Amino acid sequence: MNLTLRPAPPNTGILLRRLDIPQSEPTRAILANVTDGKLATTIGENGTGVNTVEHLLGALAGLGIDNALIELDSAEIPIMDGSAQPFVELFRRARFKFQNELKKFVMIKEPIKVSCKDKFIEAFPSERLTIDFTIDYSHPMIRKQSYTFPFSYNNFVKEISSARTFCLLEDVEVLRANGYAQGGSLENAVVIHKSGILNSDGLRFPDEFVRHKILDLIGDLSLLGHPIIGHIKAYKSGHVLNHQFLRKILSAHDKWELTKLVPMRNKFVFQKSHHSPFIPLQMP
Repeated sequence: MNLTLRPAPPNTGILLRRLDIPQSEPTRAILANVTDGKLATTIGENGTGVNTVEHLLGALAGLGIDNALIELDSAEIPIMDGSAQPFVELFRRARFKFQNELKKFVMIKEPIKVSCKDKFIEAFPSERLTIDFTIDYSHPMIRKQSYTFPFSYNNFVKEISSARTFCLLEDVEVLRANGYAQGGSLENAVVIHKSGILNSDGLRFPDEFVRHKILDLIGDLSLLGHPIIGHIKAYKSGHVLNHQFLRKILSAHDKWELTKLVPMRNKFVFQKSHHSPFIPLQMP
């Protein structure tokens, strides 16, 4: 399995291309191209699906990388160690190029919420992105965990990027039967048994589970095509509900606006953008 990231011009967004499928065209990593979210986020178009994109997209979004072409010769993004940290380290070594375009954001103006039974995710107006996430599992090794993440690139690298995916031992075979985590092992996931954590090195954070859910959410939020500015509260949300939340945002045109950061008096301020050359803000 090989994966290569290449630079892309301003306003390109994130593109995925399957090199193992002859003459395949790049697919935009946007909500309109999401084909599955039951166990992970899958992006695809005309039979060129790519599974488990959320950790790589989370790494790109967490570091503020807006434009890139991702080329791979497999149907699944490499799981690496189960977190975004290996991608983050590679990107930081490769360095970034600042492009001569103003960054655009989806700024929440009024509350937006979706729910399913006791699960929900909602967004409120705020001057920055903050994510409050709570999980609640019956498993004795997880239980209830909450974490508040005020977004910044440094906070993402230190507090979120290294949080690994997790699964119950009995769920591993279910994942493999559905085509996910084919190379899954204790080296790329936290595996939980009723008697404890099976990984010899234990957890990276006492609340690593909820931090990983935040990583997944950051990756899914990037499917809007622009970073979001708002206070997001999530309770027991997963990929399916995350995607429903994005659809709700895109359909609620009066509750958000597209803005851009402009320099003004030695600081950056948000300014409403009446139009954008970037196309992902559309209903799927």
